[in-house]
Amino acid sequence: MKDRQYPTGPAPTQAYLFATCLVDLFVPQAGLDAVRLLEREGLTVHFPRGQSCCGQPAYSSGNPEQARAVARAQLDLFSQPWPVIVPSGSCAGMMRHHWPQLFADDPVAGPKARELSERVYELGEFLLNVLKVDFGDALPGRQDPERIVLHTSCGARREMGTRAHGVALVDALPGVTRVEHERESECCGFGGTFSLKHPDISGAMVRDKVASACATGCNRLVSADCGCLLNIGHTAAHDGAPLQVEHLASFLWRRTGGEA
Repeated sequence: MKDRQYPTGPAPTQAYLFATCLVDLFVPQAGLDAVRLLEREGLTVHFPRGQSCCGQPAYSSGNPEQARAVARAQLDLFSQPWPVIVPSGSCAGMMRHHWPQLFADDPVAGPKARELSERVYELGEFLLNVLKVDFGDALPGRQDPERIVLHTSCGARREMGTRAHGVALVDALPGVTRVEHERESECCGFGGTFSLKHPDISGAMVRDKVASACATGCNRLVSADCGCLLNIGHTAAHDGAPLQVEHLASFLWRRTGGEA
């Protein structure tokens, strides 16, 4: 991941939300809470209805043509020069780093993909480095103590630095203690289509992750990636482990005065 230059000057007042297919289909509350967080900071959030998947499942499975088709259908949906906020570090990484590569030799789609990629931000990254929110000082929030563990998807950690953003935002919250666990840096086993192609390996990996989180004594795991949340949460529920999962957007909203 290369160092990114963030815009200076007044904060933007308009932004797009790219919700991701998993948020749209399985965790819509995370998308709604992301919108609430952005609107509370004074942004008008636009949601192009034609959006779908970022193309990562096809891309990571070695099918660039299919990934190109998915991405191409969305290049014109974000035509205004506004930031594109993504409540998923792995999907943001796909759009920012891999969309330009997919269309590197395309004289029409290539410039569009490169321009759009420069406007893509993971939600935590945007809150922290563009809007420069300070949840610790600016909002009363909830003061009841809460201990949590944090999980960052592999792609989000490598390509977007999402763990650093999540750590900074969570650590600023009054009453919240973030506990690091032994297997925090390891993959949860989801990996998009990896979990479908190698279910036994994936299952062993996610059970290691759940056991490590539970060993801290925390009963809540927070992540900015819904694929990981679904994998970890469903495994914990299936095995009867005392671990709830929550998207970073919903956790931040709840802890800073939003609805419980």
